Amino acid sequence: MQLINIGFGNVVSSSRIIAIVSPESAPIKRIVQEAKDNSMAIDATCGRRTRAVIIMDSGHVILSSVQSETVAGRLDKDIQSEE
Repeated sequence: MQLINIGFGNVVSSSRIIAIVSPESAPIKRIVQEAKDNSMAIDATCGRRTRAVIIMDSGHVILSSVQSETVAGRLDKDIQSEE
């Protein structure tokens, strides 16, 4: 199991990530709100602005203050090291 740093000492399992998206669009805002309503949202921003939304295969939605490109780069780097 490989863990990806999503900022401020928070890590997630790379094999469980389905998507890493920007929180700017209306559909993503709806997904985040629905996850909050259903207690499926995990806020890992440490009080900072949300810059990435990570959707997990369990249905959980993780909010991160690290840019989505940065998280994706870390995930890609992790995948490259496995090969």
